[in-house]
Amino acid sequence: MEHSRFVHLHCHTEYSLLDGANKVHKLFERIKALKQPAVAMTDHGNMFGTVEFYREAMSHGIKPIIGCEIYVAPTSRFERKGVDKGPKEYNNHLILLAMNREGYRNLCKLVSLGYTEGFYYKPRIDKDLLAEFNGGLIALSACLQGEVAQALSAGNIGKAKAAAEGYAAIFSDRYYIEIQDNKLAEQQRLNPLLVELAKDLSLPVVATNDCHYGERADYHAHDVLLCVQTGKTVHEENRLKMETDELYLKSAEEMTKGFEYCPEAVQRTLESRSAANFGSSSASTIFRPFSRRKR
Repeated sequence: MEHSRFVHLHCHTEYSLLDGANKVHKLFERIKALKQPAVAMTDHGNMFGTVEFYREAMSHGIKPIIGCEIYVAPTSRFERKGVDKGPKEYNNHLILLAMNREGYRNLCKLVSLGYTEGFYYKPRIDKDLLAEFNGGLIALSACLQGEVAQALSAGNIGKAKAAAEGYAAIFSDRYYIEIQDNKLAEQQRLNPLLVELAKDLSLPVVATNDCHYGERADYHAHDVLLCVQTGKTVHEENRLKMETDELYLKSAEEMTKGFEYCPEAVQRTLESRSAANFGSSSASTIFRPFSRRKR
Protein backbone atom coordinates (compact mmCIF):
# COMPACT_ATOMS: atom_id res chain seq x y z
CA MET A 1 0.00 0.00 0.00
CA GLU A 2 1.40 3.36 -1.04
CA HIS A 3 1.33 5.76 1.88
CA SER A 4 0.22 9.38 1.72
CA ARG A 5 2.67 12.17 2.42
CA PHE A 6 1.12 13.38 5.66
CA VAL A 7 0.66 12.23 9.25
CA HIS A 8 -1.82 13.63 11.80
CA LEU A 9 0.14 14.73 14.89
CA HIS A 10 -2.69 16.40 16.85
CA CYS A 11 -5.62 14.07 17.34
CA HIS A 12 -8.18 13.64 20.13
CA THR A 13 -9.84 10.30 20.77
CA GLU A 14 -12.87 9.43 22.89
CA TYR A 15 -10.51 9.67 25.88
CA SER A 16 -10.59 13.46 25.57
CA LEU A 17 -13.74 13.05 27.62
CA LEU A 18 -16.89 14.72 26.21
CA ASP A 19 -14.70 16.55 23.66
CA GLY A 20 -13.12 13.95 21.39
CA ALA A 21 -15.53 11.92 19.22
CA ASN A 22 -12.95 9.62 17.61
CA LYS A 23 -13.66 6.05 18.73
CA VAL A 24 -10.23 4.43 18.73
CA HIS A 25 -11.10 1.54 16.41
CA LYS A 26 -12.92 3.88 14.02
CA LEU A 27 -9.94 6.23 14.09
CA PHE A 28 -7.66 3.57 12.65
CA GLU A 29 -10.19 2.52 10.06
CA ARG A 30 -10.22 6.13 8.86
CA ILE A 31 -6.42 6.47 8.92
CA LYS A 32 -6.06 3.23 6.96
CA ALA A 33 -8.60 4.42 4.40
CA LEU A 34 -6.57 7.62 4.01
CA LYS A 35 -3.42 5.48 3.50
CA GLN A 36 -1.59 7.41 6.18
CA PRO A 37 1.33 5.47 7.73
CA ALA A 38 1.02 6.75 11.30
CA VAL A 39 -1.10 8.83 13.64
CA ALA A 40 -0.58 10.51 17.01
CA MET A 41 -2.88 10.32 20.03
CA THR A 42 -2.87 13.66 21.87
CA ASP A 43 -5.76 13.62 24.30
CA HIS A 44 -6.35 16.49 26.71
CA GLY A 45 -4.25 16.07 29.85
CA ASN A 46 -4.40 12.28 29.94
CA MET A 47 -3.05 9.04 28.48
CA PHE A 48 -6.02 6.84 29.38
CA GLY A 49 -6.34 5.43 25.87
CA THR A 50 -2.68 4.51 25.35
CA VAL A 51 -2.96 0.72 25.52
CA GLU A 52 -6.09 0.52 23.35
CA PHE A 53 -4.56 2.99 20.88
CA TYR A 54 -1.35 0.96 20.63
CA ARG A 55 -3.17 -2.36 20.18
CA GLU A 56 -5.43 -1.00 17.45
CA ALA A 57 -2.48 0.56 15.64
CA MET A 58 -0.61 -2.74 15.62
CA SER A 59 -3.67 -4.64 14.39
CA HIS A 60 -4.05 -2.21 11.47
CA GLY A 61 -0.36 -2.03 10.57
CA ILE A 62 -0.21 1.69 11.38
CA LYS A 63 2.54 3.32 13.42
CA PRO A 64 1.24 4.71 16.75
CA ILE A 65 2.68 7.93 18.12
CA ILE A 66 1.92 8.26 21.82
CA GLY A 67 1.38 11.83 22.90
CA CYS A 68 -0.68 14.22 24.99
CA GLU A 69 -1.99 17.78 24.78
CA ILE A 70 -0.80 18.93 28.18
CA TYR A 71 -1.70 22.03 30.17
CA VAL A 72 1.22 24.26 31.18
CA ALA A 73 0.77 26.63 34.12
CA PRO A 74 1.87 30.20 33.26
CA THR A 75 4.01 30.33 36.40
CA SER A 76 4.38 27.50 38.93
CA ARG A 77 2.18 24.41 38.91
CA PHE A 78 1.64 25.10 42.62
CA GLU A 79 0.18 28.58 41.99
CA ARG A 80 -3.58 28.67 42.51
CA LYS A 81 -4.44 32.31 43.14
CA GLY A 82 -7.20 34.16 41.32
CA VAL A 83 -9.95 31.55 41.31
CA ASP A 84 -12.39 34.17 39.96
CA LYS A 85 -10.49 34.41 36.68
CA GLY A 86 -11.35 30.87 35.59
CA PRO A 87 -9.38 28.02 34.00
CA LYS A 88 -8.14 29.73 30.83
CA GLU A 89 -6.11 32.16 32.91
CA TYR A 90 -4.23 29.27 34.46
CA ASN A 91 -3.04 27.04 31.66
CA ASN A 92 -1.59 27.04 28.16
CA HIS A 93 -1.70 24.09 25.78
CA LEU A 94 1.37 22.20 24.50
CA ILE A 95 1.60 19.03 22.40
CA LEU A 96 4.13 16.41 23.51
CA LEU A 97 4.98 13.32 21.41
CA ALA A 98 7.05 10.40 22.66
CA MET A 99 10.00 9.53 20.42
CA ASN A 100 11.15 6.42 22.28
CA ARG A 101 10.98 4.56 25.59
CA GLU A 102 12.59 7.46 27.48
CA GLY A 103 10.03 9.84 26.04
CA TYR A 104 7.16 7.54 26.95
CA ARG A 105 8.36 7.30 30.55
CA ASN A 106 8.83 11.07 30.79
CA LEU A 107 5.40 11.69 29.31
CA CYS A 108 3.84 9.35 31.88
CA LYS A 109 5.71 11.19 34.63
CA LEU A 110 4.62 14.63 33.44
CA VAL A 111 0.96 13.65 33.04
CA SER A 112 0.93 12.02 36.48
CA LEU A 113 2.49 15.06 38.16
CA GLY A 114 -0.08 17.24 36.45
CA TYR A 115 -2.73 15.48 38.48
CA THR A 116 -0.89 14.94 41.75
CA GLU A 117 0.89 18.31 42.05
CA GLY A 118 -0.52 20.80 39.57
CA PHE A 119 -4.24 20.16 39.33
CA TYR A 120 -6.22 23.39 39.22
CA TYR A 121 -9.28 23.15 36.96
CA LYS A 122 -7.03 21.01 34.74
CA PRO A 123 -4.01 18.72 35.35
CA ARG A 124 -1.18 21.24 34.90
CA ILE A 125 2.58 21.00 34.77
CA ASP A 126 5.12 23.82 34.57
CA LYS A 127 8.37 24.60 32.79
CA ASP A 128 10.44 23.38 35.72
CA LEU A 129 9.02 19.91 35.12
CA LEU A 130 9.51 20.21 31.37
CA ALA A 131 13.17 21.11 31.93
CA GLU A 132 13.59 17.99 34.07
CA PHE A 133 11.57 15.46 32.07
CA ASN A 134 11.87 16.45 28.40
CA GLY A 135 14.16 13.67 27.20
CA GLY A 136 12.79 11.68 24.29
CA LEU A 137 9.92 14.11 23.69
CA ILE A 138 9.00 16.27 20.71
CA ALA A 139 7.04 19.44 21.48
CA LEU A 140 4.58 21.32 19.23
CA SER A 141 3.37 24.82 20.09
CA ALA A 142 -0.29 23.64 19.97
CA CYS A 143 -3.51 25.35 18.93
CA LEU A 144 -4.82 28.86 19.53
CA GLN A 145 -4.62 28.10 23.26
CA GLY A 146 -0.86 27.55 23.07
CA GLU A 147 1.36 30.09 24.82
CA VAL A 148 2.93 31.40 21.61
CA ALA A 149 -0.39 31.78 19.80
CA GLN A 150 -1.99 33.43 22.84
CA ALA A 151 0.76 36.04 22.98
CA LEU A 152 0.47 36.76 19.26
CA SER A 153 -3.30 36.99 19.56
CA ALA A 154 -2.83 39.66 22.23
CA GLY A 155 -0.45 41.55 19.93
CA ASN A 156 2.58 40.86 22.10
CA ILE A 157 5.20 39.68 19.60
CA GLY A 158 8.00 40.04 22.13
CA LYS A 159 6.26 37.71 24.57
CA ALA A 160 5.54 35.21 21.78
CA LYS A 161 9.20 35.15 20.77
CA ALA A 162 10.33 34.77 24.37
CA ALA A 163 7.93 31.85 24.86
CA ALA A 164 9.07 30.11 21.67
CA GLU A 165 12.73 30.62 22.57
CA GLY A 166 12.09 29.21 26.03
CA TYR A 167 10.50 26.03 24.70
CA ALA A 168 13.18 25.70 22.02
CA ALA A 169 15.84 25.88 24.74
CA ILE A 170 14.12 23.11 26.73
CA PHE A 171 13.45 20.90 23.70
CA SER A 172 16.74 21.27 21.85
CA ASP A 173 16.09 20.58 18.14
CA ARG A 174 12.73 19.03 19.14
CA TYR A 175 10.41 22.04 19.22
CA TYR A 176 8.06 22.91 16.34
CA ILE A 177 5.80 25.88 15.68
CA GLU A 178 2.36 24.42 14.94
CA ILE A 179 -0.07 25.90 12.42
CA GLN A 180 -3.65 24.79 11.74
CA ASP A 181 -6.21 25.46 9.02
CA ASN A 182 -9.69 24.90 10.44
CA LYS A 183 -11.09 27.96 8.66
CA LEU A 184 -11.21 29.97 11.88
CA ALA A 185 -10.68 33.71 11.45
CA GLU A 186 -8.13 33.92 14.26
CA GLN A 187 -6.12 31.04 12.80
CA GLN A 188 -6.03 32.72 9.43
CA ARG A 189 -4.84 35.92 11.08
CA LEU A 190 -2.18 34.26 13.20
CA ASN A 191 -0.76 31.65 10.82
CA PRO A 192 1.35 34.13 8.81
CA LEU A 193 2.61 35.58 12.09
CA LEU A 194 3.51 32.12 13.39
CA VAL A 195 5.37 31.29 10.17
CA GLU A 196 7.22 34.61 10.31
CA LEU A 197 8.13 34.09 13.97
CA ALA A 198 9.42 30.59 13.20
CA LYS A 199 11.56 31.98 10.39
CA ASP A 200 12.99 34.70 12.63
CA LEU A 201 13.94 32.13 15.28
CA SER A 202 15.05 29.43 12.79
CA LEU A 203 12.42 27.03 14.11
CA PRO A 204 10.62 24.40 11.98
CA VAL A 205 6.89 24.74 11.24
CA VAL A 206 4.53 21.75 11.25
CA ALA A 207 0.90 21.51 10.08
CA THR A 208 -1.81 19.79 12.13
CA ASN A 209 -5.60 19.77 12.13
CA ASP A 210 -6.66 19.45 15.80
CA CYS A 211 -8.84 16.45 14.96
CA HIS A 212 -11.83 15.77 17.22
CA TYR A 213 -13.84 13.48 14.91
CA GLY A 214 -13.33 11.26 11.89
CA GLU A 215 -15.19 12.89 9.00
CA ARG A 216 -16.84 16.24 8.33
CA ALA A 217 -20.29 14.64 8.68
CA ASP A 218 -19.47 13.82 12.32
CA TYR A 219 -19.55 17.50 13.24
CA HIS A 220 -23.15 17.34 14.48
CA ALA A 221 -22.49 14.33 16.71
CA HIS A 222 -19.52 16.18 18.18
CA ASP A 223 -21.72 19.22 18.76
CA VAL A 224 -24.13 17.06 20.79
CA LEU A 225 -21.17 15.75 22.77
CA LEU A 226 -20.20 19.31 23.68
CA CYS A 227 -23.75 19.92 24.85
CA VAL A 228 -23.52 16.92 27.18
CA GLN A 229 -20.22 18.30 28.51
CA THR A 230 -21.66 21.74 29.23
CA GLY A 231 -25.18 20.74 30.29
CA LYS A 232 -26.82 22.56 27.38
CA THR A 233 -29.10 21.61 24.51
CA VAL A 234 -28.38 22.08 20.82
CA HIS A 235 -31.17 24.66 20.60
CA GLU A 236 -29.63 27.03 23.15
CA GLU A 237 -27.83 29.97 21.60
CA ASN A 238 -25.57 30.91 24.50
CA ARG A 239 -23.45 27.76 24.69
CA LEU A 240 -20.07 26.32 23.76
CA LYS A 241 -20.10 25.64 20.02
CA MET A 242 -17.28 25.06 17.55
CA GLU A 243 -17.50 27.65 14.80
CA THR A 244 -16.14 25.20 12.22
CA ASP A 245 -16.80 21.71 10.88
CA GLU A 246 -13.15 21.26 9.89
CA LEU A 247 -11.91 19.38 12.99
CA TYR A 248 -11.81 16.00 11.25
CA LEU A 249 -9.17 13.58 9.97
CA LYS A 250 -8.32 15.20 6.66
CA SER A 251 -6.56 13.58 3.73
CA ALA A 252 -3.04 14.52 2.71
CA GLU A 253 -4.52 16.30 -0.31
CA GLU A 254 -6.78 18.45 1.87
CA MET A 255 -3.90 19.33 4.19
CA THR A 256 -1.62 20.17 1.28
CA LYS A 257 -4.26 22.45 -0.24
CA GLY A 258 -4.78 24.22 3.09
CA PHE A 259 -1.09 25.02 3.44
CA GLU A 260 -0.07 25.89 -0.11
CA TYR A 261 1.80 28.90 1.29
CA CYS A 262 3.90 26.63 3.54
CA PRO A 263 4.15 23.13 1.97
CA GLU A 264 7.12 22.16 4.12
CA ALA A 265 4.82 22.27 7.18
CA VAL A 266 2.84 19.34 5.76
CA GLN A 267 5.90 17.40 4.63
CA ARG A 268 7.53 17.88 8.03
CA THR A 269 4.87 15.72 9.72
CA LEU A 270 6.76 12.75 8.31
CA GLU A 271 9.88 13.87 10.19
CA SER A 272 8.02 13.63 13.47
CA ARG A 273 6.62 10.25 12.40
CA SER A 274 10.14 8.98 11.72
CA ALA A 275 11.45 10.32 15.03
CA ALA A 276 8.76 8.53 17.02
CA ASN A 277 9.79 4.90 17.40
CA PHE A 278 6.61 3.53 18.95
CA GLY A 279 6.07 1.17 16.05
CA SER A 280 9.39 -0.52 16.79
CA SER A 281 10.36 -3.43 19.00
CA SER A 282 11.03 -1.09 21.92
CA ALA A 283 7.32 -0.23 22.03
CA SER A 284 6.25 -3.85 22.04
CA THR A 285 8.56 -4.37 25.01
CA ILE A 286 6.84 -1.57 26.92
CA PHE A 287 3.37 -2.94 26.27
CA ARG A 288 4.10 -6.67 26.39
CA PRO A 289 2.38 -7.17 29.79
CA PHE A 290 -0.79 -5.65 28.39
CA SER A 291 -0.75 -7.54 25.09
CA ARG A 292 -0.73 -10.88 26.89
CA ARG A 293 -3.97 -10.21 28.72
CA LYS A 294 -7.24 -11.39 27.27
CA ARG A 295 -9.45 -8.57 26.07
